[in-house]
Amino acid sequence: MEQNTTTNYVAMPRIGEKAPSFKAVTTQGEIDFPAQYAGSWVILFSHPADFTPVCTSEFMTFASMEQKFADVNCKLVGLSVDGLYSHIAWLRTIKDKIEYKGMKDVEVKFPLIEDITMEVAKKYGMIQPGESSTKAVRAVFFIDPKGIIRTILYYPLSLGRNFDEIYRIVVALQTADAFSVACPADWRPGDDVIVPTAGSCGVAKERMENKTGELKCYDWFFCTRKLDKDAVMKAVTKKK
Repeated sequence: MEQNTTTNYVAMPRIGEKAPSFKAVTTQGEIDFPAQYAGSWVILFSHPADFTPVCTSEFMTFASMEQKFADVNCKLVGLSVDGLYSHIAWLRTIKDKIEYKGMKDVEVKFPLIEDITMEVAKKYGMIQPGESSTKAVRAVFFIDPKGIIRTILYYPLSLGRNFDEIYRIVVALQTADAFSVACPADWRPGDDVIVPTAGSCGVAKERMENKTGELKCYDWFFCTRKLDKDAVMKAVTKKK
């Protein structure tokens, strides 16, 4: 991984690469990442600091949606550069005192990593000096069951994340894998999907003729087909 020796910050890993491994202490005990999540999708996300309002709104939302993510075989792992006791006190405050948008008594059960040394945050490029040299930005890493980074989102300190989009990405990635398709702009389960471009003129001609009627082709490079929402959710739902 490339490292800037002037600032001693490591460039963030890239899509398609193995997620950098680490061991750390969390609010749920020690973690061996991503090895212990093999076989599951996992979202590793960072927040700037405990006891801050935007982060509080985000953690309440993530915690409220944890089962929804679990139902599509995706686990959550949080991180900030605060210490373990700060994490515990903050999460207790959220549960005992904070009510927001109808959410209250919210218990955060997924791990929150202690990263006082910023070792993990730097390894994942979460420390961006132009924004802050002492706090992690709001990074989101989507990691597949084989430990490969599939999507990366970055938000500044001042902007809370879009959790509908985070969930949509998890479902869309699994859909693309399961059905060998691509998902168009604003795709949601039940919408048409894109059939990848054919690799030869003969196949392209066959696509355009579309004798089976399964495809809708706007041109040789742009064909879609129906994909039932139930089929999508069956493919991405964690097997009990």
